[in-house]
Amino acid sequence: MNRKVVISDSGVIFSLAIINELNLLNLLFDKVLIPKAVWIEITKNIDTVYYKQIYNFFKDKIIEIKGENNLGIIMDYGESESVILYKELNADFLLIDDKKARKIAESLNVNCIGTLGLLIYAKENKFINKLRPYFLEFISNKRFYGKEILNKILELQNEEKI
Repeated sequence: MNRKVVISDSGVIFSLAIINELNLLNLLFDKVLIPKAVWIEITKNIDTVYYKQIYNFFKDKIIEIKGENNLGIIMDYGESESVILYKELNADFLLIDDKKARKIAESLNVNCIGTLGLLIYAKENKFINKLRPYFLEFISNKRFYGKEILNKILELQNEEKI
């Protein structure tokens, strides 16, 4: 992952906000953008603890898609606009966690990275020291990553399992 242009869906944004690591996006990529549909999703609930952090980070990173959203029938609106924006801008990566949406995006030749892959990359490049504290935070905040996969990653990264 050489520092490039990345489009993000909302799931990765919420996960990074929970662990207070949205800034990793600026460290890992030259440009971080989101489609308007994702902006609407991530700013919908102003009562969330993470609202201000998310709002301030993304308020100047919103792009409206130019074309029609013809993927809205097979994926959620934010995910579909993310894929379309990725294609329109010829972006390098799409940050997306949803399994079904990711599978669809990859079938359209979209280069996808999820939250866990992003954190592994950040650790391997010494932007973060340990994954385990983040994984524990995901679990306590009911972020839906399987404990089995988290433990496998921790094992591969020579960290204590959960």
